[in-house]
Amino acid sequence: MSANVNRSHPERPMRVLLIAANPATSTVTQWPVGFWWAELTHPYWTFVEAGYDVEIRSPDGGALVGDGYSDPEDASGYSAHDILSLGFKHSPTHAGQLADTKSIADVDVSAFDAVFVAGGQSPMFTFRGHSALQSLIAAFYEAGKVVAVVCHGTCLLLETRLSTGELLVRGKTWTGFATSEEQFADHLVGMRIQPFWIEDEARAIAGTNFVVDQPFREFAVRDGRLITGQQQYSGAAAARLVIETLGR
Repeated sequence: MSANVNRSHPERPMRVLLIAANPATSTVTQWPVGFWWAELTHPYWTFVEAGYDVEIRSPDGGALVGDGYSDPEDASGYSAHDILSLGFKHSPTHAGQLADTKSIADVDVSAFDAVFVAGGQSPMFTFRGHSALQSLIAAFYEAGKVVAVVCHGTCLLLETRLSTGELLVRGKTWTGFATSEEQFADHLVGMRIQPFWIEDEARAIAGTNFVVDQPFREFAVRDGRLITGQQQYSGAAAARLVIETLGR
């Protein structure tokens, strides 16, 4: 049997639902915000290379827009090194998957083996309080699926509760965008960017273990079926842990 075949359904490959944030406007900077390119394209490529099927959706559906600094063609040059995202952007087949995404409203959890949530700046303004998205993540976890979340997408885990009422991260070790990285970003642009800092809020939660590595270095953590990545350089590492967890 091929390593990338679902053992419960050997006739099909593993399937991953990849969720990226809808575009929004920051209430702090007033900038347009969206998903972070590398946190979508690098995991996507990792999964596809392993023979997985990947379906990209967004919480509310519609066209997706990447954060400016994450765009390899942005004038800032901040992500000019990201050739994977550059290739994705200029491939009609791949970029077309972001032009009009389906919402999460009718997701059949049983049709997927894992869910992977990308980050970016938009999650900080659109994921918290999004009860439908939180309920979907909890449903994946309670169905025995693998749940992976990276970077600012991990703000979702500050509120996601299981059917018992317990936070999904209760008793779990996990990571997300670090306070040191927020401080660097604020210094880079000369102003406060985010409405809150994930690490600070996570460390205030009793009974959970939030950990970080050095700033802007690949770092992903697996605790059972929960996988988290620290920032934009951790997406592929988190995807590899998903593959490992699924039995590759």
